[in-house]
Amino acid sequence: MRSKRNGRTTRRGARIFFATDIHGSDACFRKFLNAGHAYECPYLVLGGDLTGKMVVPVVRNGDGTYECQYGENHLRDLNEERKREVIAEVRRFGHYAVVVDRDELRALNDPIEQDRVFRSAVYSSIGDWVTLAEERLAGTGRRVFVAPGNDDFLEIDGALQGSDTVVFAENRCIQLDETHEMVTTGYSNPTPWRTERELPEAQLRIRMNEMVAAVKNNENLIAVLHAPPYDTPLDKAPKLDDDFNVQIRGGAGVEMAAVGSTAVRGFIEDVQPLLALHGHVHESPGLVDIGRTLCVNPGSEYTHGTLRGALVEVGDGEVLRHQLLSG
Repeated sequence: MRSKRNGRTTRRGARIFFATDIHGSDACFRKFLNAGHAYECPYLVLGGDLTGKMVVPVVRNGDGTYECQYGENHLRDLNEERKREVIAEVRRFGHYAVVVDRDELRALNDPIEQDRVFRSAVYSSIGDWVTLAEERLAGTGRRVFVAPGNDDFLEIDGALQGSDTVVFAENRCIQLDETHEMVTTGYSNPTPWRTERELPEAQLRIRMNEMVAAVKNNENLIAVLHAPPYDTPLDKAPKLDDDFNVQIRGGAGVEMAAVGSTAVRGFIEDVQPLLALHGHVHESPGLVDIGRTLCVNPGSEYTHGTLRGALVEVGDGEVLRHQLLSG
């Protein structure tokens, strides 16, 4: 059945709020949880790239004060209250504050120790998010479906499992409601950064095929695929050279390139799910039809504490409503 997206239908379907690529931003995660109530959505889907990229040491001085180098600001003589405010600000924008003494600060000069502290902080923060979701969504019937993305190291999977509220959705076929099934993977096609959850295109297609083999009805399938389909409005990113420098084309500004997945595009063309939800490429929010499939990438502005998301209502064989949101 052809999707109906003119906004005039009065039928009610299953409401989904989708966001992705929040990269550790505590502000974005809290807004994501609040979206369930604001938009009356029982299904909250959080796409990949959950984790941030940097540890910010907050140094404990001998006199009981704290100091912190954050960005261009060297914050000194912080009392306990101000320290908590700084830590909250660091977490708001996706970084991880760790309180250390001088000896621990010097130890962070060792890349191995820095990586250990970073991974520990990330794992702990994911656990905190799961606990927060359980507290905020208790008694509402709402659940969060989540799969890490290519930027997320493998160890965080353990922090996402074992909750009745937060469902670890990676590489699974999930019965969302009586009508709709959902398959999910946060793995991507290869990137220049060689992250932990990347696969060659052929192997990525095999992974998706194995999931969809368990699907009863493709016409009501929701596919949450972190990488967007190749060569669409959803996968344009700045072109980089071998040294990761952004390419500038004459007076036309930044040169853009298609960086999405050919495997994802082929999967959508062949399987034709009802809805495909993507992320990965922050710079390319939008919607595009591939055959009967509505493909969505809400984009990401996590560095500003702004949550971009998509509100989609699906019925039996059709998308009833959809809207890209930002706030």
